[in-house]
Amino acid sequence: QVQLVESGGGLVQPGGSLRLSCAASGTIFSINVMGWYRQAPGKERELVATIISGGSIEYADSVKGRFTISRDNAKNTMYLEMNSLKPQDTAVYYCTAHINSRDLSARVYWGQGTQVTVSS
Repeated sequence: QVQLVESGGGLVQPGGSLRLSCAASGTIFSINVMGWYRQAPGKERELVATIISGGSIEYADSVKGRFTISRDNAKNTMYLEMNSLKPQDTAVYYCTAHINSRDLSARVYWGQGTQVTVSS
């Protein structure tokens, strides 16, 4: 079994910073793509950023220059450093990963989500 667990969400004032973490655990052989999505109330889930095992990174235009995605392959952990936060960044943030398991299966996993609220 594989699990993704997010942490680091919370309440922050506009202009503030937060760091999210996503730890993958279980019968993992390797992790391909990892990414962050977010879903605001009444809106569809949207892509925030992705990072592949080789290090290639992509960001949504709305977060470029403010958010930084990274991963520690040795720890099977991904991070999202969020700076200059805006009220419109308020959402539940989900991590996702395409994981090759030791039983040779491969599939996409999702975390349970962590709430980020940007408000004064």
